[in-house]
Amino acid sequence: MDGEVLTDQETAVYDRQIRVWGVDAQRRLSKSRVLVIGMTGVVAELCKNIVLAGIGNLTLMDDTSVTAEASSANFLILAEESNHKGKSIAEVCRESLRDFNPMVHVSVEKGSVKDLSANFLDNFDAVVLGRASVIVKKQVNEMCRKRPQRIAFYSVDCRGSCGEIFVDLQNHTYTQKNQEDVVASQICFPSLEESMSVRWSSLPRKTTKLYFALRIIEEFEQAEGRQPGHVSSADLESVLSLQKKLCEEQGLSESRIPDILLERILDAGTRELPPVCAILGGILGQMRKERSYKINSCLEPIIRESNSMRDELLEEKCNSSQE
Repeated sequence: MDGEVLTDQETAVYDRQIRVWGVDAQRRLSKSRVLVIGMTGVVAELCKNIVLAGIGNLTLMDDTSVTAEASSANFLILAEESNHKGKSIAEVCRESLRDFNPMVHVSVEKGSVKDLSANFLDNFDAVVLGRASVIVKKQVNEMCRKRPQRIAFYSVDCRGSCGEIFVDLQNHTYTQKNQEDVVASQICFPSLEESMSVRWSSLPRKTTKLYFALRIIEEFEQAEGRQPGHVSSADLESVLSLQKKLCEEQGLSESRIPDILLERILDAGTRELPPVCAILGGILGQMRKERSYKINSCLEPIIRESNSMRDELLEEKCNSSQE
């Protein structure tokens, strides 16, 4: 959609969601320009959701080649290997996404996150970063914050049955009904740097243990010069030593972070579970669509833990208590 008014075709295709959030929200969505970097399984789910919802322009950036592991989690990579020859993951995914909704413009930008320039980001309303190191996440987040126009920043990662989403909408204005009136409100989102600088002991008691576990794994990867997810259960002893050190520095009891959780994340490595990717992609896609009104999740990274992992951890805890 290039104009200010929805076409008859768009109105017919998006009829159901227009009934949910209205014509104005759909029109704003149809003018959105989103850049996604790193076509992981969870990012593929997000792209599918926002393309079906009818965003205006989607740009994919991922020059890596198609691998068997990528194909197992990314449903946009079709099984016919002959179609992948000489193409990047972004190019393969672009073809699949175009079939989902021909009215959405899907393009590919050559290069990687290292090639990002501040001026290039001015072409977008939002940037979504797939699996990346903490340093890269912070760098891209700060680049978005320093631009003259507000650029929303999202980062998402899936490690086995665990997942994490971070959202920075900067100063986000929304409207909500207050009895008979419509009131404008604002949420001031912190940057990733600000969020991660909060001392662990100062976080709410209900903060999930997965948050702390992922911070420990990230610290280990950074100290060892590893790429995100390039770890294994063989690293557990070193990670447990780092856990003790960080918990002492952050004033947090080690008992808040079960060893079995750290081992599970290490064992997952770079693997993504499609069901978890679908859940995270659905949550993140909904956040993107809800930018025109209140987003219920705000100042902290949003963590989602699968029911299977939670049940297993509870079972392990019960077994330990019995022993």
